[in-house]
Formats: sequence, structure tokens, C-alpha cells
Amino acid sequence: MDLALRGKVAVVTGTGRKGALGEAIALELAREGADIACADIVIEGAEAIAKEIRDMGRRAIAIKVDQSEPQQVKDAVARINAELGPVDILINNAALLGPFGRIERIDLKDWQRMVRVNLDGTYYWTREVWNTMVEKKWGRIINISSIAGVMGGFGQANYSASKAGVIALAKTAALEGARNGITANAVTLGVIRTGQAAETGEAAERLKARIAQRRFGETSDVAPIVAFLASDKAGYITGQDIHVMGGLDLFTY
Repeated sequence: MDLALRGKVAVVTGTGRKGALGEAIALELAREGADIACADIVIEGAEAIAKEIRDMGRRAIAIKVDQSEPQQVKDAVARINAELGPVDILINNAALLGPFGRIERIDLKDWQRMVRVNLDGTYYWTREVWNTMVEKKWGRIINISSIAGVMGGFGQANYSASKAGVIALAKTAALEGARNGITANAVTLGVIRTGQAAETGEAAERLKARIAQRRFGETSDVAPIVAFLASDKAGYITGQDIHVMGGLDLFTY
């Protein structure tokens, strides 16, 4: 399917690690014709992915940014505007996955850092690209969330709350952007294989048994859905929370 993204400028956050979801999304958007800004606090990984995209014949830059710092996000967007052009597509993928803790035990610094990166950072990016999307009367915002954001997660109070927040933020952005050609959606994930140790072992097998399809997802299961939502073909889809989790959220036994 040709999604007609040529000439669009996309920001993909969380592109600092090969094999992870950010890379898969960035490459998928590039294959569909978009130019990509790879944003991550780990600049070496982002540079490698940006080079791969340039080798495909698309424009790409890598930007080092701690998205918990609003000025860094502001400066990053200014650079993207100058080097690639105004942002058309924003993929809020970057997130911390830990440390976790039960409600009564979690360190306040861990709570605050998680919320600053996962939720505040998503807001900072959205705020900085918003006005140019309104001016162009076109924009796509896709927030990556987690099953923990809709079902909770034992010992994951900070992560669950932050991921629930990005769903609500997408819905609000959908409402506020609807008359200006901006769509906003959340893509909520189950367990996606990215080469992490937690994907193997006895605990992983127990978790897999709870998934209706009896398998973990791949980044290739997610990236095409994100690219579709970023296109005109999904122009009438907004404010939705789309679950990509192989039936992990269904009752099974």
C-alpha cells in the first residue's frame, strides 16, 4: 500500500537502540517516503538509524534530546524545522521502562522521573509541533502506550499512570485538533520482542500463555499500523486507542 508520505517530515522519539520499536517505526515511515528526525538521549544509536535512512535515499537527522527537559525539546524542534522543515508527523515512542515499585514503596524520584519522561515529554513534543500543524491544517500525532496503561501493572504504578496519561493526551489532542486537520491516536502495546532478556525464561512463558495468539509481538506487527495512522488513508480515525497485543487483553485460559 502506498501511503503517500513523500514530502512529509516525521519525528520519531526513542530511536536510540537498534532492534527496538523506534527503529522499526522510523524505517517504515522512511520506506513510505517520509523524511525522519531520529530523537533520543542516546545519540549514537539515533545516528546509526538516521544513516540507515539516508542510505535509503530519504533525508534524516539525529538529535540528542532529554525529553523531560522542555527547553531541549523546544530546541530540537527548532533544529528539525530548520534542517528538514515543519513537522507533519509526531510519533511519541520514547519512554522509560523502570525502575518500578509498589505504591507504598516506590521512590519518589523514580515516580517523578518516569512521569517527566513518559508523560511530560510526550506533552512537550506535542506542544512544540502543534502550532505549525494548525497552520498547515494537517498533522498526525501517535502516542505509543502500553497494556499497563489500560489494565494497570502490579508494582508498576509510575509506568502505568504515565502510559494511561499518554492515551488521554492523544484523545484531548484529537478533540482540539479535529477542525484543523490534525488527528491524534494512541497505539497500545502488549509484549513486543525487542531483544530484551525479559522475553525469555519461565516468567515469559507464563505470560505468553495468557496471550490469545500464544506469541509475543514483533516490531513488524506495530510499525505498519503506526505508518497507516500517519497517512491520509487514516484521516477519519482520531481519538482512538488501538490495541496491538495479540489478544493479551482478552479473557483466555
